[in-house]
Amino acid sequence: MTQHLVTQRLVTQRLNRPLVALIALMGITGAASVVLAVVAPVEILGANGWLKPLKFSISIAIFAATIALILDTLPRRRWLWWLGTAIALLLLAEQVVIVAAVAQGSTSHFNVATAVASALYSFMGASIAAVWVLTLVLGVLVWRRRDGDPARRAALRAGIVVGLVGMGLAFLMTGPPSAQLSDFQGVAGAHAVGIADGGAGLPLLGWSVEGGDLRAPHFIGMHALQGLPLLVWGLEALARRVPLLASVVTRTRLAWIAGTAWAGVTGITLWQALRGESIIAPSAPVATATALLALGILIATAAVLRPPHVPAAGRRAPQPVA
Repeated sequence: MTQHLVTQRLVTQRLNRPLVALIALMGITGAASVVLAVVAPVEILGANGWLKPLKFSISIAIFAATIALILDTLPRRRWLWWLGTAIALLLLAEQVVIVAAVAQGSTSHFNVATAVASALYSFMGASIAAVWVLTLVLGVLVWRRRDGDPARRAALRAGIVVGLVGMGLAFLMTGPPSAQLSDFQGVAGAHAVGIADGGAGLPLLGWSVEGGDLRAPHFIGMHALQGLPLLVWGLEALARRVPLLASVVTRTRLAWIAGTAWAGVTGITLWQALRGESIIAPSAPVATATALLALGILIATAAVLRPPHVPAAGRRAPQPVA
């Protein structure tokens, strides 16, 4: 009887298998992309094409792990298993299209040059839209929960809201700019603003250093879903050595401050990209907004971490010396 209960407990704590399998597969795909980038490089838009499936392998693996962990905190429901499985299959399908396009020396995103390419690009867009909706469903469930550690709950709530906004920013890249409409070359949509896609970019990330790039706010916002919970776990670890962090109320307030900061950085980065500015060359207005955000976050953090004031009436009066 005892052995049966232990086995049953291990089964109920098992993470969503399709998501775990996707994580393992993305590890293999990422490693293969690194090898192919070296032994069989493919130049696409001035960059090694195999870097794209590498980046997506890393991003998909991180996202799948996050969804699996979130599902593990929720009550066991069969439909939630199917929700996680659907997310895994949709993300896998997107990666298959990306890898196939690179293998053919072509682009996957924004490619409408042929009927097949257009259909695949539309399929990718529909897949990501479906993943966004399913993640929104998870977000609603996370917000409805009232149990567990308040600081962790706050971090996950803020993270999933900012993360959904960051994911949604990808749809800003799907509209063709005026230059494409006036001289159509089979491409509809772009991540660059003010310049054509391609050109010099940051290492691995590829974000343009010559103009605006919508991938920056998309990436930053999307990964709030991982960054904010990790921050709270870090605060919990520091609480053993820093007495000011021992209070769960303090950690909860810091989690909301961090969520506000993350949302602010995402918004400023989006504004910067839409202005056609490279992320490494902010204009005076963008730099000023960033400085004001940083100042506000520092003031709020200092207020939360300020030691409690001891009223004068509560202090012991000095004793007279005999």
